[in-house]
Amino acid sequence: MSLQLNNHIHFLFQDLELAKLLVRPTHTLNQHFPKANKFSADKYGSVQRAYIICSQDRTFLTSFQHWLVENIGATEVREIKEADHMAMLSKPQELCKYLLDIANKVHLS
Repeated sequence: MSLQLNNHIHFLFQDLELAKLLVRPTHTLNQHFPKANKFSADKYGSVQRAYIICSQDRTFLTSFQHWLVENIGATEVREIKEADHMAMLSKPQELCKYLLDIANKVHLS
């Protein structure tokens, strides 16, 4: 599997080589999630869920990301403007801030 440069437009070329080390084969979620049953407490327990929307993601369009938010029962939703599919490369500081904010909020609950 290879990373397509056109899906990840907001990061440095050097980061592409590092990101290739993390690539693993996966199924296309767009084909499987719409057919899946809605997430439920019975199947997924009582774990709080969060989702960070990446507004420039060309792999998962924002409409699909919003569908995920509704169907996984996310209680915390954030959006990173100008983040592509790999926010850890395109907007690492913003991603880290949101993850820490969510973790602290859940921890204090």
